[in-house]
Amino acid sequence: MKNSNPLAFIIVAVCMLFTLSCVSKKKYLESQVALRYLKYDSAQLANKVSSLNTTVADLQQQVADQKKIVADLQNQNAQLSNKASATQGQLSKSQQELQEQQKKLAQLQSLLDQQRQKSDELKKKMTDALSGFNASDLTVTQKNGKVYVSLSENLLFPSGSAVVNQKGKEALGKLAGVLNANPDINVNIEGHTDSVPIRKTYEDNWALSTARAASIVRILVKDYDVDPVRVIASGHSQYDPVESNSTAEGRAKNRRTEIILSPRLDELYKLLEQ
Repeated sequence: MKNSNPLAFIIVAVCMLFTLSCVSKKKYLESQVALRYLKYDSAQLANKVSSLNTTVADLQQQVADQKKIVADLQNQNAQLSNKASATQGQLSKSQQELQEQQKKLAQLQSLLDQQRQKSDELKKKMTDALSGFNASDLTVTQKNGKVYVSLSENLLFPSGSAVVNQKGKEALGKLAGVLNANPDINVNIEGHTDSVPIRKTYEDNWALSTARAASIVRILVKDYDVDPVRVIASGHSQYDPVESNSTAEGRAKNRRTEIILSPRLDELYKLLEQ
């Protein structure tokens, strides 16, 4: 060993150092490549994480938007439910009001039918009671639920007078008998004249027509006990003719007294006022 060649030793040492140097450089290069790959992978992962974060944020926003939509729909549903409830309440109220109106209409129709029946019965009673008088002097008609008893001047009064004659009193007595038997009948007595001016006792035809109506009221009330509360007297002078005043026949028909009989409508008026 002492005789070993130093040069050879040096050569070997140099070779070993070169070899070690080559190995270290290779590993260094490999580690650099591996590091670059790692950096690239890290960048890729960072990009994916950022993308996923963005996606998560978008999804969270979508969830928040959907929650808002759900909340709005629930609010709308609650409003619709309230409106539906209010509409149902209004419908129920309208149906109740309609039923009440139908009931009121039925009651009204019943009262009108009763009035028509009373009017029919009253017309028959008056016609029967006054059947003994001349048809040219006395007529009984029916109009608008009322009974009209028209008595001519010839039956009741002398010309130009408001004093009822005996034949007229007999007719009024028959009429009063029906009125007293039917206390729910109102009586309106209207005096009428022709257009010829009055020249004797009365100032004008107004005064004559009113005086004749009042004379009949007094006879009904004082002589035949008709309730005065039921009776109204009025005069129409020449202004409500039934015929033309240009002929003698027309003037004769216009000189008349009309007794208008109306069934009381107290229940009907009460119903209409409700």
